[in-house]
Amino acid sequence: MNKDAEFIALDVETANYDPGSICQIGLAHFINGELVENRGELINPETYFDDFMISIHGITAEKVRGAIKLPDLLKALRANLHDQIIVHHTYFDRLALDAAADRYGLPHIECRWLDSARVVRRVFPQFSQRGYALSNIANHLGVVYEAHDATEDAIAAGKVLIKSIERSDSTFDEWLVRAYQKTSHHQTTQIAQSGDPDGPFYGETIVFTGALSMTRQEAAQLAAKIGCNVEDDVNKRTTLLIVGTQNLDRLAGFDKSIKHRKAEALIRKGYSIQIFHERDFLQMVQLA
Repeated sequence: MNKDAEFIALDVETANYDPGSICQIGLAHFINGELVENRGELINPETYFDDFMISIHGITAEKVRGAIKLPDLLKALRANLHDQIIVHHTYFDRLALDAAADRYGLPHIECRWLDSARVVRRVFPQFSQRGYALSNIANHLGVVYEAHDATEDAIAAGKVLIKSIERSDSTFDEWLVRAYQKTSHHQTTQIAQSGDPDGPFYGETIVFTGALSMTRQEAAQLAAKIGCNVEDDVNKRTTLLIVGTQNLDRLAGFDKSIKHRKAEALIRKGYSIQIFHERDFLQMVQLA
């Protein structure tokens, strides 16, 4: 790690499937490869808590009653994180902060982002397309932590980044550029297709369910353009499920589609799958 290399690792937990429903944040400050400070905070997201999400992180509406509200948190973060290097593992935490700001019509945080997962994918060929979830990489690198606690996750993301850079042939400053360099180009018109390696979400495997505001082929092309592999059904490779409008007549008495229920079953078994609404997918496209 560079002398005087400094960054803040960040992680969030959400109350429900809306990325902007942040109910906990963790921050870990690293200087020259050493953790110098960390803190976590519960947040009142002013929205409902999904039972499934509660089962993952254990945070309830009662626990955040009286906690700082999102607009006040975002104001403090904009002041404290402005122009800082912010490390996050995969795009979700960055997307969540932007989505939370959009909920309240607030400006996004102006900082320099570094996705530790993008570094991992380039340093370790075996994790270039799958297996790069924080828990799996932390285990591979010997980083011990308690998953789904935002502070623990933030510390783990910072340590994973440091260990990955130490095993690479590039410095921290070089990775700020290298992590986002283009490699090659790919294009296809099929629904099931490979993601463009140049896309910022390269390595994600995405599945769509429900009716979208566009054709499934159009959605697949957008997903592939930003780097996602597109598949027809949920399986162990899936990392993203995009949920459109559900037709109750086709759900056979359930409140979620078969793909949605498959995804939740895999999450319970420890697989890292994010479940987003179509609007969140469109925000990912804009983020790219």
